[in-house]
Amino acid sequence: QVQLVESGGGLVQPGGSLRLSCAASGSIFSINAMGWYRQAPGKERELVAGINSGGSTNYVDSVKGRFTISRDNAKNTVYLQMNSLNAEDTAEYYCNAEIRTSRWYVMNLWGKGTLVTVSS
Repeated sequence: QVQLVESGGGLVQPGGSLRLSCAASGSIFSINAMGWYRQAPGKERELVAGINSGGSTNYVDSVKGRFTISRDNAKNTVYLQMNSLNAEDTAEYYCNAEIRTSRWYVMNLWGKGTLVTVSS
């Protein structure tokens, strides 16, 4: 069974940093795009950052210059380095990945989420 497991969330003061990790495990042939989404209370889930298999990245405007997404293909892991955090970054953060489990089958998978709270 293929799954994504996030880690690294927690409570941080404004201006602080956190690094989120998301590891894919199971029967994996390859991984295409990976990304981080977030959902704040009362708001819709939004794409924060994405990275494709070639390493190209994209970010939502509100995190550009503060967040960096990266991946380690050997470890099937994607990271989100978050700097200069502010209260508006408080949300549940979800990992998403497009995973090929065979030559013929691709699945879109979500992690269970990790909570990031920015507060003094």
